[in-house]
Amino acid sequence: MNELTAVVLGASGLTGSLLVNELLNDPDYKTVRVLVRKTLTLIHPKLQQQIVDFNNKEDIFQKIGEGDVLFSCIGTTQKKVKGDKVLYEKIDHDIPVNCATAAIANNFKKFLLISSVGANENSSNFYLKLKGRTEHSIKQFPFESISIFQPSLLNGRKKEKRTGEQIAETIMDLLSFLMLWPLLKYRAIGADNLARAMAFEGKQKKNGIHYYRYPEIMDMARALISEKEESETKMETTVNK
Repeated sequence: MNELTAVVLGASGLTGSLLVNELLNDPDYKTVRVLVRKTLTLIHPKLQQQIVDFNNKEDIFQKIGEGDVLFSCIGTTQKKVKGDKVLYEKIDHDIPVNCATAAIANNFKKFLLISSVGANENSSNFYLKLKGRTEHSIKQFPFESISIFQPSLLNGRKKEKRTGEQIAETIMDLLSFLMLWPLLKYRAIGADNLARAMAFEGKQKKNGIHYYRYPEIMDMARALISEKEESETKMETTVNK
C-alpha cells in the first residue's frame, strides 16, 4: 500500500470535488490537502484545507506543504472572468505554474494536469492556445512524472448551468456512438471517470511525461473500479472467515 500525500488545486470545481472524494476513499492516499480560496463544506480525517491567496507566491509556498502528488483541476470560463483574458490566464496558467514551482521546492514527485483535447500553444483559438501554453510551462519542471489529461467535453452536474454546454453535451451524447478511432478522443467523458483516472494515475510508479485522452482515461477509470471491487471482495472474504 502506498502512503501518499496528495494536494489538489480546484477542489471546489466539478472534477476537483469528485477527485477529492476519490482520494479520501482510497487507502493509498494517507493525506489529501486542498488549496482553496474559501473553506469547503467537507469533513474527513484525511482532509486538510488550506486557505490560499493565489496571487501571493509566498503564501502558496507556505500552504502547499510537503507532499508527493500535485493534482491541478483548476480552471475558469469566459463567463466567470467576464471576458477578461488577463484574469483567465492568471487562473488557468499562472496558478498551476506557481504551485508547480512550490511543489518542486517541496520535493513533490508527480504533477497531474487537466488540459484539453486540441491544446496547442500555437493555436489561433484563445482557449486551446492557453491550455497549450500551460502544458508547455508545466513540462519544463523536473517532476519525476507529469501526466497531462486531455478530455473533450466533460459530462456531469455543474454548480452553475450553462445553456451552451448543456446543448453541446446533448449533441455529443447523441453522436458518441459515431466517434470511432481516430475520433474517439473527442468523445464526451464523465467528470467522475476523469476523477477516477487521475486518482489511479497518481499512485502509479512511472517516470516521464504522459498524455491521456478519452480511451486511456476510460481504461484507467475502469482499472480503479476493478481495484476497488477486488479490495471489497477481499474484505468480505476476510470478514466471513
